[in-house]
Amino acid sequence: MIPAAFDYIRPASLDEACHVLRDADASGNDVKVIAGGQSLLPLLRLRLAYPAALVDLGRLPGLRGVEDRGDHVFIGALTTHDEVLRSPAVREHVPLVALATATVADPAVRHRGTFGGSLAHADPAGDLPAVAVALDCVFIARSAEGEREIPAAEFFADYLETTLRPGEVLIGVRVPKLGAGWGFHYEKFTRTAQAWAIVGVAAAVRTEDGSIAEARIGLTNMGSTPLRARAAEEALRGLSTAHGDSGVTIPGRVHDPVRDACGQAAEGASPPSDLHARPDYRAHLARVLTYRAVRAAGS
Repeated sequence: MIPAAFDYIRPASLDEACHVLRDADASGNDVKVIAGGQSLLPLLRLRLAYPAALVDLGRLPGLRGVEDRGDHVFIGALTTHDEVLRSPAVREHVPLVALATATVADPAVRHRGTFGGSLAHADPAGDLPAVAVALDCVFIARSAEGEREIPAAEFFADYLETTLRPGEVLIGVRVPKLGAGWGFHYEKFTRTAQAWAIVGVAAAVRTEDGSIAEARIGLTNMGSTPLRARAAEEALRGLSTAHGDSGVTIPGRVHDPVRDACGQAAEGASPPSDLHARPDYRAHLARVLTYRAVRAAGS
C-alpha cells in the first residue's frame, strides 16, 4: 500500500527538533519521529499510522555511539543495532543487550534500525524493551526545557505508547553494569525466522556458592508493555543451580525447584490473543522459555 500524504521535516539540530515537536503538539498536529524507520515505515504503508508530518532525526549529530561511563554503558539513540552488536563495551559489560539485539529481524534491518528507535516505538513484541526493564535501564529524554531521566519501568505506557512528553526526544539509554557473578540469556520463540517474538524472555541471574542470589526476568509480548516476572524472580531466590533434586520425583521425571519457580513467570501478565497464539499458549511459552533462559543464564 501507499502511505497517506505527510510533510517531511529534517531539523538541523536537536533543539530545532524539540521545538518542531512542541509546536506541532500545540497546534494539534500528529507528528511522528523517524530515525532508521524500520518499525514506522511498515505502519505507514499499511496506513495503521498516518501522521501529518515526519520529523527525521537520522542525521542529527551527537546521538550516535556507545560509551563506557564507569558504572554504566551509554548507548546513543541513533546507534544502529549493528553498531551495538559490534561494540566491545556492550559485549563485555552488558551482554544481554547484545544477545537480544542479535535476534532483531535480519542483518539488513539491523544495519538501518536504531537502538533508541526500537525502544521508543514501544512494541511489546520487540526484543529490546524486555531487556531494558530487566536491566533497570534509564532513558534520557531532551526537550526545549532540558533533559529528563525516565526509569525503564516508567517509560512504557501502553501498546506503542511511551511516557515521552510532547516535544521530548529520546537521546540515549543508560544500561547499568551488573558486575561479577551475573549470567545472561535471551530466549525467543518465533513463528518463523526473523519474525516478531510470540514470546521472549530476557534473563539475568546472579549466583553465589551454587545458588541463585538474584534473578531479573523481562517478558516480551506478554502484555501491552514489557513486563518483569516478579513472582518468578522472588521464587528463584536461594534455589540451587544444580539440575534437579534426585530425592523427589513427579510424574516420571526428576523434580526441579527451578522449573517450579519459573512456572510463576506468567503471573500478573495479560498476554494478547492474535493470529499466532492464544493467551494460554503464550502463558505456557513464558513458563517454558523462562526456565530455559534462567538455566542458561545461571550456568
